Amino acid sequence: MLLIPAIDLKDGHCVRLKQGDMDDATVFSEDPAAMARHWIEQGARRLHLVDLNGAFAGKPKNEAAIKAILKEVGTEIPVQLGGGIRDLDTIERCLDDGISYVIIGTAAVKNPGFLHDACGAFPGHIIVGLDAKDGKVAVDGWSKLTGHDVIDLGKKFEDYGVEGIIYTDIGRDGMLNGVNIEATVKLAQALRIPVIASGGIGCIEDISALCAVEAEGITGAITGRAIYEGKLDFAKAQAEADKLSGK
Repeated sequence: MLLIPAIDLKDGHCVRLKQGDMDDATVFSEDPAAMARHWIEQGARRLHLVDLNGAFAGKPKNEAAIKAILKEVGTEIPVQLGGGIRDLDTIERCLDDGISYVIIGTAAVKNPGFLHDACGAFPGHIIVGLDAKDGKVAVDGWSKLTGHDVIDLGKKFEDYGVEGIIYTDIGRDGMLNGVNIEATVKLAQALRIPVIASGGIGCIEDISALCAVEAEGITGAITGRAIYEGKLDFAKAQAEADKLSGK
C-alpha cells in the first residue's frame, strides 16, 4: 500500500482545504519545494500535487511552484498532478516538465472525448480523479453533483485505457473521520485497474483498514490534513503499511 502525501497549491503556497472550500484554507508552508523534500525524507515514494487555483480556473495557475517542486524532486520519485488540466497541450507540457501522471477530473466527466484522446496520446500517464458523494460523481471543484454513477463511469474510463482511478469521498475529505472503505472497495472490485483511496484518512487505524482490503485492487492512499497536523506520522504509517502488505 503506497501512501502518497498531498501537496495542495493555492497562490503558490502549500495549503489544505476542508471539503474543497477555497475560503477555508489552512496554509501549512510557503515553500512547497521544501515540503516535497520533507516528504521524500519521510519515505514518500510518490507525491500528489493539486493546483487548486487551476481546478477552479480551468487552467494551470501554480506553475512556478510546481516547477520548483519538480526541480527539487528530480527523478527520485514519481509526481502526479491534478487541477485545471483540460487540454492535450497542457498534458504534454506537464509531462515535458517532469510530471509522471496527469490527473483528469472534471474534464473527464464533462468531456469524455478529451479523456479518450488523452489516453491515446499519452498511454500510461493518465489517471482519472473521481470525486463522489453517495455514489454520484461531483464536478467543478465539488460544487456540482451529477447524476453519473461512479462505478459506471469508472468502467467506461477503464475501457478508454486510464492508468488508474483516484476515488475521493467528498463528504469526508479534510475531515479526518476515516476513508469510506465500503465505497472504495465496491469501486475497486468492479474494475481491473488500480484504485487509489483519498479523503478522510485521520489515523494509523485508517491505514490498517485500507491494507486489509488491498487485495481488492486498492493500491494506494492519498493523505493530507492528517500528516500536516501531526495526527498521522507519515514515516511510521508507511512502515506499518509495508509491514501489513508483507514488504
